[in-house]
Amino acid sequence: MALALRFFICFVLTVCIVASVDAAISCGTVVSNLAPCVNYLSKGGVVPDLCCEGVQKLNGMAQTTPDRQQACKCLQSTAKGISGLNPSLASGLPGKCGVSIPYPISLSTNCDNVK
Repeated sequence: MALALRFFICFVLTVCIVASVDAAISCGTVVSNLAPCVNYLSKGGVVPDLCCEGVQKLNGMAQTTPDRQQACKCLQSTAKGISGLNPSLASGLPGKCGVSIPYPISLSTNCDNVK
């Protein structure tokens, strides 16, 4: 019985380690980092420092293809829920914050093609 228990614990730990390696960024993380940007994305003006900090932090976290794809999907689903969002302000936000991302910020971007 003790051997079976040890095997089970090792199996569970292995699954947890593998799952954490492949885990993508959560939508909650994306939304919380970009929440300070909502007013700018709707009305324009000066990009708040907290917004750029969130954009930079999110860019730093999205280093793998699954993370970038998940971030893209989260951005799109969140953007659909923001009333009055200006698509041109959204597409230009990374550049205004000094961040270069490997895909366009657009509702028409196919997130499955993001590398």
